[in-house]
Amino acid sequence: MTRDEIRQTVLHTLRTIAPEADPAEVQPDTALRVQLDIDSMDALNFFIRLHEKLGVEIPEADYPKLNTLNECVAYLAAKLG
Repeated sequence: MTRDEIRQTVLHTLRTIAPEADPAEVQPDTALRVQLDIDSMDALNFFIRLHEKLGVEIPEADYPKLNTLNECVAYLAAKLG
């Protein structure tokens, strides 16, 4: 899976958590929770859905590593690589 495909999967998953989010306006280096007003339950659902879609285990200890869009893509690309 390419980084672009991972990015699109992350953005699509974010839309399921925050339907009002416009993927074109997500800033790649700004915290997703701040940009999209995501609470802790939404964040947990986001990680669960990423796991379901990509088959990547995301341990709770790694959640802080997926703070921004770029961090999500880099983390998932490393796990899928």
